[in-house]
Amino acid sequence: MREVYTAQEIIAKKRDGKLLTPDEIKWFVSGIVNGQVADFQITALLMAIYINGCDKDETSALTEAMLYSGSILSFNDSKVIDKHSTGGVGDKTSLILGPIAAACGVKIPMISGRGLGHTGGTIDKMESVPGFRTELSIQEYLSAVNQVGIAIIGQSQELVPADKIIYKLRDLSATVASIPLITASIMSKKLAEDTSGLVMDIKFGQGAFMKTKQEAQILAKCLRDTALSFQKNILIMLTDMSQPLGKAIGNSNEVIESIETLKGRGPADVTELSVELAAGMVFLAKITSTMNEARLFASEQINNGQALKKFQEMIEAQGGNSGITEDYSLLPQAEMNTHVLAKTDGFVSSIDVVQLGLSLCDLGGGRHLPADKVDHAVGFLNHVKLGQRVKKGDLLLTIQHHPHQEELVQVMRAMMVEKIFRIDEKLINKLPNLIEEVEYCWANSKESQ
Repeated sequence: MREVYTAQEIIAKKRDGKLLTPDEIKWFVSGIVNGQVADFQITALLMAIYINGCDKDETSALTEAMLYSGSILSFNDSKVIDKHSTGGVGDKTSLILGPIAAACGVKIPMISGRGLGHTGGTIDKMESVPGFRTELSIQEYLSAVNQVGIAIIGQSQELVPADKIIYKLRDLSATVASIPLITASIMSKKLAEDTSGLVMDIKFGQGAFMKTKQEAQILAKCLRDTALSFQKNILIMLTDMSQPLGKAIGNSNEVIESIETLKGRGPADVTELSVELAAGMVFLAKITSTMNEARLFASEQINNGQALKKFQEMIEAQGGNSGITEDYSLLPQAEMNTHVLAKTDGFVSSIDVVQLGLSLCDLGGGRHLPADKVDHAVGFLNHVKLGQRVKKGDLLLTIQHHPHQEELVQVMRAMMVEKIFRIDEKLINKLPNLIEEVEYCWANSKESQ
């Protein structure tokens, strides 16, 4: 390894479409963590990667450099499995599938992110819970996983600190939807957890970073190749994000919908996807021998109340008030509701999910800038699904907001009626499948599938 590089020459090399060596990548990532590389230089390289991409070896080297930028956990347990979603509006499945899988005997050391772009973040949602701590020491983190079976924490200075810096700058530099950067971000965090297997929920559609199934398949291959290069089993699902998942959009009300799902009263799509992803974790942990058995076992944890109990235990272990599961008024609440009504009869043919997510940011429920403070109380309740027949005056969406936001909300309501919800006389689009494709990949080809 050459002892000294410059950020400029590495940026220029990637700008010109050339391949970076593992040493160059390692030097640059090290410079990110120790402060030798400035934010504007980081964003310049991110843009060069976004435009020119990375090959398989570069992606693996970037993942490894980010992985070793901090501490690495050591569980040495085949039942340690984690899940990651590429993000979507209303996607609160981590809050549900984690307790389900933990109740089945899986250990889940979940390192999650905050909202990115128009999508929500698991950490923002969990911070709606009074007292819940998403910043734990490594010892506290390990203790929670070993005792409860699950812990959800944010990125820290100890675990993959390089990704914490890069994650913020990707959003600011419009380089979120880069397959090598997505892969390195996801895999470095999951590898730092010492998982034996990974479940990946790759979203595609209008509301996802991957707009088409083909783009999602390319990302799936990149994630699969990287996971297998580190000898990790992986289960990949391609799922639809052409409409919000569930009914609740926003931090506090997504926590409520998650609790309702754990009580067996959640929306059908949220329940289906959560159980399927939890079952994948159970299957990879080899707690069951087939996916069908894993699905039945996962569903049983909802029916017998053990999944909800795990959720309560996790909250208590991380300093939160588990009383929220019975008293939703303990969560942040918006004072006002404004209704968005259909202006005509017809079928809901499309929902602009991206604009819906950005509208939540306008209310304060997400971030336009990394330093923005999140208001956990504001949110939306989406009352319609694609293909649903509606009549003029029917309720499409409820905006949950504060009195001082009334003027903004009236503008937002008009925009939603005209631009976000498209209602046509006839149903013109094919309705999407929630789970489009599932792939299992084993690092050891002799392992049972």
